[in-house]
Amino acid sequence: MSTQLEQAAADVKKYRPEIIDKLMKYTATDMLLFWGTDRELIAEQEKHWEPLIAWAEKEFDGKFKKTHGLDVSEENQQSGYRLKAFLENLSDRELAAYYLAALNMRSVLLAAALVKKRISAEQAYQAAYLEQLFQEKKWGKDDEAAAKLAERKKELYEIEDFLK
Repeated sequence: MSTQLEQAAADVKKYRPEIIDKLMKYTATDMLLFWGTDRELIAEQEKHWEPLIAWAEKEFDGKFKKTHGLDVSEENQQSGYRLKAFLENLSDRELAAYYLAALNMRSVLLAAALVKKRISAEQAYQAAYLEQLFQEKKWGKDDEAAAKLAERKKELYEIEDFLK
């Protein structure tokens, strides 16, 4: 992964505006804004996600609307534009880490919290994969899914180390 991070940092030097534009498109579909319907899962999402959403709203001076379905809120895209200044102020190294973290977690908000050191790699992992971890506890472990989760977790720890 460190090679991938170094390559991403090199790409940022060449394609910074394009990478920022690509990241901006993910704001409306941020994983933290799509909630489940299972009451137990929602309780976990409230516990782990609400503080992160509140932090993002304060950090980016916007409001992010949650949904319990597949509807994409244009409001989230509008609030996400405030994220652009944040991205533009990141160093190439930070933007590379942010980009890979956002892709890993399917969340630009979680990636921002990780890069700003608001959360650790472990906390980012727990939040990003909350639903999968919840299902694993409820229904049992699937070896293939567990292996994929372990790889994602390892990547997040490498991103955290890269930012030190």
